[in-house]
Amino acid sequence: MYSVEDVADQLGLHVRTVRSYVREGRLKAVKIGKQYRIAAPDLQALTGRAPYPGPVRRERYSEVSSIVEIDAISPETVSRVTNLLLAAGNSRGQQEGPLRIETIYDAERARLKVILVGAIDTTASMLKVIQVVLES
Repeated sequence: MYSVEDVADQLGLHVRTVRSYVREGRLKAVKIGKQYRIAAPDLQALTGRAPYPGPVRRERYSEVSSIVEIDAISPETVSRVTNLLLAAGNSRGQQEGPLRIETIYDAERARLKVILVGAIDTTASMLKVIQVVLES
C-alpha cells in the first residue's frame, strides 16, 4: 500500500493532484483514518505500468571459479581430498558467503577434477586444503 505522497513521488505529480484523482475516482484508494492508501494494482491500473520498486540496494560481492585437475591420484587420496573439502566447506560460517564444491573422479585415468565456486578468500582456503592433502 502506498501513501498519497509515495504515489506523487513515483509519478512526479503534486500531492494535491493525486488526492484529486482519488476524489474523482480516477485512482482507487482506501481511506484509513485521515489518510488515503493506494494498492499497487490500483496504481498500476492508473499508469498502465508496474509501480516503481525504489532504488536497488546492492553490495559488492566478488566470486571466483577454480578448476583443479590432479593426475595420478589414488582412490584413497581422492577420498581424503573430497572428505576434507566437504568438511571444511560445511564448517564455514554463514557470513563467508556461498560456496559450491564439486568433485569428479575418473578412475581409468586416475584423475580428479575439483570445481570450486565462491568468495575469493573462501576459495583460496579450499585450495590450501587441497595443497596440504597432496603434500602429505
